[in-house]
Amino acid sequence: MEPRDGPARGCRAPRLLVLALLLGAHPGARAEEPLPGSSLVEVMKGEPVALNCTALAAHDHFVLEWFLVDRSGVRHRLASAQQQGSELQGRVHDSRGRSPPYQLDSQGHLVLTEAQVGDEQSYVCVVRAGAASTEATTELRMFAKPEATEVFPNKGILSVVEDFAQEIATCNSRNGNPAPQITWYQNGQPLRVPMEVNAEGYMTSRTVREASGLQSLTSTLYLRLRKAHRDASFHCSVSYNLPMGRRGRLDSPVFHLTLHYPTENVDFWVGSPSTTEGWVREGDSVQLFCRGDGNPSMEYVFFRLQDKQENVLKTNLEGNLTLEGVQRGQSGTYGCRVEDYDAAEDAVLSKTAELRVAYLDPLELSTGEELSLHLGNSTTVNCSVQGLPTPALRWTKDFVPLGNGPTLSLSSITFDSAGTYVCEASMPTVPLLSRTQSFKLLVQGPPQLSAEETQPQTEGGWREGDEVRLVCSARGYPEPKLSWSQLGGSPAEPALTGQGWVSSSLTLKVTSALSREGVSCEASNTHGKKQHVFHFGSVAPQTSQAGVAVMAVAVSVGLLLLVVAAFYCMRRKGRPGCCRRGEKGAPPPGDPQLSHSGSERPEQTGLLMGGASGGARHGSGGFGDEAPE
Repeated sequence: MEPRDGPARGCRAPRLLVLALLLGAHPGARAEEPLPGSSLVEVMKGEPVALNCTALAAHDHFVLEWFLVDRSGVRHRLASAQQQGSELQGRVHDSRGRSPPYQLDSQGHLVLTEAQVGDEQSYVCVVRAGAASTEATTELRMFAKPEATEVFPNKGILSVVEDFAQEIATCNSRNGNPAPQITWYQNGQPLRVPMEVNAEGYMTSRTVREASGLQSLTSTLYLRLRKAHRDASFHCSVSYNLPMGRRGRLDSPVFHLTLHYPTENVDFWVGSPSTTEGWVREGDSVQLFCRGDGNPSMEYVFFRLQDKQENVLKTNLEGNLTLEGVQRGQSGTYGCRVEDYDAAEDAVLSKTAELRVAYLDPLELSTGEELSLHLGNSTTVNCSVQGLPTPALRWTKDFVPLGNGPTLSLSSITFDSAGTYVCEASMPTVPLLSRTQSFKLLVQGPPQLSAEETQPQTEGGWREGDEVRLVCSARGYPEPKLSWSQLGGSPAEPALTGQGWVSSSLTLKVTSALSREGVSCEASNTHGKKQHVFHFGSVAPQTSQAGVAVMAVAVSVGLLLLVVAAFYCMRRKGRPGCCRRGEKGAPPPGDPQLSHSGSERPEQTGLLMGGASGGARHGSGGFGDEAPE
């Protein structure tokens, strides 16, 4: 007989099989894989995470348990919960010393408030419903970003003559999880060096788990050094893992090595103020420079070769030698030698250079500071010079080039030949090294006279009293004296035209006497004299002009008087005796008699008559008739 509840159990068992669990991370990443099975949950150190275990169907009663599986496989119960209707009642049994402890929320999540290295374990969620149970495993992986990368380069002086790999630097990456990776770089390019020890180069690595459970990695680089590494830059880079397959990178500061390498080549040269041709000017300070390509810098020995013997001048570490105020006797061969005992036997450790001192002595002329010659003569002047390199000579007069070479030829000289002649010596290969010497040529001869003709101020010619300015110019040697036939001439002064001319001027008024005699200027010196006469031609007298002016005034006054008289007569027209001052009494024949109308009163007639006669009696010079009594 079957138990009474057997069929019921048989029907209930399939229902329990539909329970399932989802496992994941909360928040950020949550695994939701159906049971049975396992999932991976990734979280950064210090972040919260919740492991999920949820039934897929609602049941009246089930039990949920969380276990931690240690490395030996033993399970340790952490928390449990029971489903009572719509509520889930749970509690934490054992946090195994974790701080803060585990928590179980109202939905059955196992909560880790701050992910720690020790949390990187396997967690099992078991769901029981009656006699049936289902479980799933969650692997929790914790990531920690390492601290800033540190590098410790070798501070010593590393020799390139060693035939084995030397320690270059050590790189440290601390407190990361999982353990990071270290890569070495030279000049920005990764170095492919093996882990096995060899003479050319290798690297070593060591991982240490700290007390916190985090991991630190140390890597040391070894290389066989060569001279090419003297300017190389190095650094190390740490690569670490992050959740969801991402990776991070932390680079160290860049560093350089201090290498000891022997001298292979030496350079030696003459510095400023050397020219491109290698010449230096006498009196200048000259610097000699010597440089070897070894490190550290060795001693430099400066010397001068004299009779195939080295005369040591100075020894120092700077590689510089200054020769103050060099003289022509210091020209010669100078050298420099590097005292490097680690250099190869076939290395050339010394160099020489030629020091050539340029000089230019004062110029000498075959004549003195002044040379006096007569008109038409010829001569030559020589300019001699001593200098090295050979100087170039040229002649100029008043800055106008005359020719090149030491000899100046002067033939058939004139007064225009007079002036200052300059001999100039220069060296094209040595700038600013030049000298000059000059002489003054004096041309003797009788005066040469030039007069400035003056034109009349009016087209009609000169008139009496016109003012005129006369100018005479002369040149010669000795300097001519200028004189005038009239008083008032100005002293002789250098003319604006130059070229040895002097001029004098005379200002006077033109007269008839000057027209007949003229005005002369004379230039004279010890060699002779010259004269020039200024003529004015016919001069119109000033008096004829005054007579014409007086006659014109008189005619004008007469015409004015006639006009006044005519006007006066017109005013007197119609009256007896107008303009007849000598006749009195009856009016002239033919004049009508005045008739008086009978209607006119005597008072009016007498008044008119009285007015007319009164006017005649009281007029000034009037010559009208007077009435009888």
